[in-house]
Amino acid sequence: MGWIESSPQGVVVRVKAVPGARADAITGLLGDRLKVRVAAPPEDGRANAAIIALLARALGIRRSALEIAHGQTSPEKTILIRGVEVEQVCAKLGVRAS
Repeated sequence: MGWIESSPQGVVVRVKAVPGARADAITGLLGDRLKVRVAAPPEDGRANAAIIALLARALGIRRSALEIAHGQTSPEKTILIRGVEVEQVCAKLGVRAS
């Protein structure tokens, strides 16, 4: 299983979150996960909100199209993205599907 796959609801992306970074950035792949660095601390859902905002901005879609399906309190998260295809996500993020 790679970092991204199609699902009946949209696209599922597996993320390795690094909160407390100097700046928000999508830094490529780390094993079978997309590495996402955010400046927000992992407190009160702020890092989760920053990850959703960063991915939505990078993909050019509304934040409401993204949902953390698993891993709310873990650095390893599974994010569901509605209304897009795997190829679109890979192209926008500049990362191959695996």
